[in-house]
Amino acid sequence: MRTERNLTRLDRVFARLDREPERPAHIDVPKMSRHRVVLFAATLAFYLAIVWAVAITSWLVRFDWQVMFFRPYQQWPEIHAFLDYYVVLGQRGPTAVMVAAWLGWRSLRQHTLRPLLTLGASLLLLNITVGAAKLGMGRLGPHYAITIGSNEMGLGGDIFPSGHTANAVVTWGILAYLASTPRARRWLSALSAVTSLGVGLTTVYLGTHWLSDVLLGWAAGLLILLALPWCEPLIARSEAGIFALRDLWRTRTRGGRTVPAPAPSPVPAPVMSPQAVAVDSEMPARGAVASRPPRSPAHLAPGPHTARSERTPVTPAGSRRPAHPDRPPHPDRPARAAAATARPLTGG
Repeated sequence: MRTERNLTRLDRVFARLDREPERPAHIDVPKMSRHRVVLFAATLAFYLAIVWAVAITSWLVRFDWQVMFFRPYQQWPEIHAFLDYYVVLGQRGPTAVMVAAWLGWRSLRQHTLRPLLTLGASLLLLNITVGAAKLGMGRLGPHYAITIGSNEMGLGGDIFPSGHTANAVVTWGILAYLASTPRARRWLSALSAVTSLGVGLTTVYLGTHWLSDVLLGWAAGLLILLALPWCEPLIARSEAGIFALRDLWRTRTRGGRTVPAPAPSPVPAPVMSPQAVAVDSEMPARGAVASRPPRSPAHLAPGPHTARSERTPVTPAGSRRPAHPDRPPHPDRPARAAAATARPLTGG
């Protein structure tokens, strides 16, 4: 008897990933080119310059205080409600769920875990680098500032650099990084740049960040996107390791045996009309009758039939031929029948 194992949802997902990739052949994994190295070095220099300018309480800190005293949320209160919702595009939880749903669908279509693993690697780098910088510099936000004109660093805060801005750069920029075509990459890069720029300026408008926080958040997110090609070999090894663990888990759950392939589904029989079924059921009988030797026809008396041993020799009366509707019956038929029954049998 053939038994089949019921596939779980995880088994169906991995079975789809086992197929050949459907992505176009011209899509290559980004590499750390010379142009990207130059951009990475320039962005890193900008990052360090912002940190140094805030640490020495330069003109940038004075400009931060001027923007804070300007209070943009009081200058344009009519857009406050809209920006309260728009700033959600920089929150890590909602944006990660939205982007992960899209990249999960991409993973199923392309039969690879690379999109999801790339998103996971970028968010991990974001949490480590930005989180360490926030805790290391300990800068207070505008709402909690103590000394006017001070850089407010080393006081236990966690707003430098801006996490909303850096998260918007990384989360929406990863879509451009994983784009399938150069045109899509350009459009998504522009869209992610505008989105992250708007999120950063919204935090300044709401008074939750200094302007220098936003500048450092842009640089922090861009550094992560530029450094992702260095993580591609690790992402490829992680994908291979996940598939290896999947195969090992399958082997253990199957008891070291190979589960036979499921039987093909039976083909349904064609639906036949009652007339066709009757004709089909009569075909063997007709063939059997045709193969038998011919014999003389049997004449049965009308009425209910009984067994041969119970029958009595009765001579049928009258003619077996039915009467014609326009011809009257012969008057001598009963007499002939009576005479035939009264005539003695003579031996031949």
